[in-house]
Amino acid sequence: MAGAVALFSAMDALLKLLVERYPPMQVTTLRGLASLPFLLLPFLIRGRWHRLSTGRWHWHLGRAAIGVVMLFSFIFAVERLSLANTYSIFMCAPLLIAALSVPLLREHVAAGQWIAIGVGLAGVLVMLRPTGAGWMTLGSLAALLSAVCYAVSAIALRVLSRTETKESLVFYFTLFLSIGAGLLALPAWQSMLLSDLPLIVGVGFLGATAQHLITEAFRSAPASVVAPFEYTALLWGVLLDLVVWNVLPGAITLAGGAVVICAGLYLIARERHASGKRAAEAIITDKSALS
Repeated sequence: MAGAVALFSAMDALLKLLVERYPPMQVTTLRGLASLPFLLLPFLIRGRWHRLSTGRWHWHLGRAAIGVVMLFSFIFAVERLSLANTYSIFMCAPLLIAALSVPLLREHVAAGQWIAIGVGLAGVLVMLRPTGAGWMTLGSLAALLSAVCYAVSAIALRVLSRTETKESLVFYFTLFLSIGAGLLALPAWQSMLLSDLPLIVGVGFLGATAQHLITEAFRSAPASVVAPFEYTALLWGVLLDLVVWNVLPGAITLAGGAVVICAGLYLIARERHASGKRAAEAIITDKSALS
C-alpha cells in the first residue's frame, strides 16, 4: 500500500505538469487512455478475457460518469493548488464514505463515528482557505468536489463488487472514463507535443502499477491494516511540492490535514475493533451451535 501511494503521488505530479500545458479535461482523457494499454496487457498475455464479462452496463457507465467529474475536478485542483493542499482536502473522502453509507447502503454509524466525521469535516472547512487569500477558492472547492465524487464512486464500487470481477471493475471504469472525458475534451483539444509523450506513458505506467499494488495490498491484509498507509500521500505531496515546485504547505493546511487524518484513523480503528468483535461473536455462536 505504501508503494501504491508513492506511485499514485508520482503520477499526480506528472498530471500537474501536463495540466500546465493542456486543459484539465484533456489531461483527464490522457489519464484514462494512457492506462488502457497497461490494463489490457495482462489479458493479452494470459488470455483471461472471460473476466471482463458483465451484465451491469448501466452501473459501470454511471460510475465512470462520476469518475469523469472526480478526475477532472482533481486535476483542476492540482492545477491551482499544490499537491499537499489538494491531498489534505481530498483525504476527507473516507469520512464522506462513512457518512454516505448510512443513506445509500443502510449501514449503521455509531455516535462516536459521527463525531469523528464532524471533526474531520471541520478540518476541511479550515483548509478551504489554504492560501489565506479568500474563503473557498476554486481550487479548494474542486478538491472537495473530487472527494465527494470519490466517496460516491467507492460506494458504487462496493455494490458492483458483489457481482463483478476486479478486472471488469477497473477496465470498464477506465474505458468509459476515457470515452466520456474524450468527448467532452474534443471542443477545446490542443495539439500534443512529442516531448510530452514520456509524461503520458509515465502516467499510464505509474497508474497501472499502483493499481496492481493496491489490489495486492487489500487482498493480502485486512482493510483496517492497509488503509492507514493511504495517508502517507500527504508526505509525498509535501516532498514533491518542495523538490519540483519549490513550495511548502502553510500551517493552516498542515493543521487541517492533521485533523482530517486523525479523524480518519479513528474511524479505521473503530472499524477494526468492530470487525474483531463481530468475529469473536461469530466464533462464540459457532461453538454454541456445535455444543
